[in-house]
Parts: sequence; structure tokens; C-alpha cells
Amino acid sequence: MSRLRKLGFAAGFAAAASLALAGAAWTQPLERGTFHEEFTDVDDAFCDVAGLTVQEDVVVDGRFLVNPHGPDGLVYFMDSLHISRTFTNLDNGNAITAVERTLFKDLRVTDNGDGTLTVLVLGTGNSTAYGQDGKAIARNPGQLRFEVLVDHAGTPDDPSDDEFLDFLGFVKESTGRTDDFCDAIIPELTG
Repeated sequence: MSRLRKLGFAAGFAAAASLALAGAAWTQPLERGTFHEEFTDVDDAFCDVAGLTVQEDVVVDGRFLVNPHGPDGLVYFMDSLHISRTFTNLDNGNAITAVERTLFKDLRVTDNGDGTLTVLVLGTGNSTAYGQDGKAIARNPGQLRFEVLVDHAGTPDDPSDDEFLDFLGFVKESTGRTDDFCDAIIPELTG
């Protein structure tokens, strides 16, 4: 399971990582695969608007890679996600969609020497919301970087027993255009 999923970013989001070299030769990945998830949620105060009841239907398709890297064999994660969301106003049936393609990748894993790892994660991609007519109404392309703290349970080169401890904060805030999705979506859903 990827570190990002342990963070509970779900929606999705799931977790960080990277293709890697150990020494001078390519190593075999510890794990790689694909996943598919679908879920539905109903929010009775969508975007903090009292009484605006919106159903969100989410489909997540992704690929992940878990690989050792460097002389210490510390493990790096990478997730590539495609997320589709449909937001439906349950009072009038108006609906919009949002599509996101995102890559989460560990850039640096540091053994802190106290039973923990500090992981620097890159998140990059594009998210676009589309109105009822199919035209883009909001966008959020760019990248960000953040750090997390992980307990490695005495095995820094084995992620199977790792436990997420803390989100340490953003190292680099989101770059690029950052539209307010609520400002764009609410008129489409209520109009």
C-alpha cells in the first residue's frame, strides 16, 4: 500500500515514489501494479453552501511502482492516477465533471536515525472541471512538494510495516494556475 493512501488523500489520492537505481545496476521493483476504485459520497453542504446537496461519483484508475534506491536500499514509491469525478445536484439534477491526471513520486527518502523516515514527495499534474456544455470552467495545473514523516518499524528498507506519522508541510506550494473550483462549479450546479 502506498504512503499516500495511508495519508488518506483520496480521493484519493494514493502515494509517492520513484524509479530507482541501487548501485550501478537496475534493480527489480519490489512491487508494481494497477488499481481501480469507485466510490460515491453525498455532501449536504457542498462547498460550504448550506442546503446544497451534491452527490460525488468518483472513479480512480492508477498504476504504482515500489523500488529500492541508493546504497542504503531505501524504498521509493510512485503513483500515476487518473481520477474522474461527477458532481450532481440532487435537487435539480444538474451535473458537472472534473478530470485529474496526477503523478506522485518520492524525490528523497531520508533515514532520520531514530526509527523514522522523512519523505519528500513531488505531486504534479492537471485537474480540469467541465461545465454542463462540456467546456472547461476551472483548471489547476502545476506541481507541489511536501514532506511526510513515516515510522519504519525498525526496517527502513521494508515498507510493508511502515506507518504514517505526520504531514510535515509543503516545501513548495502549488505552481501554475489555481482556479477556485467551488466558484466555478456552484453556478453550474444551481443554475
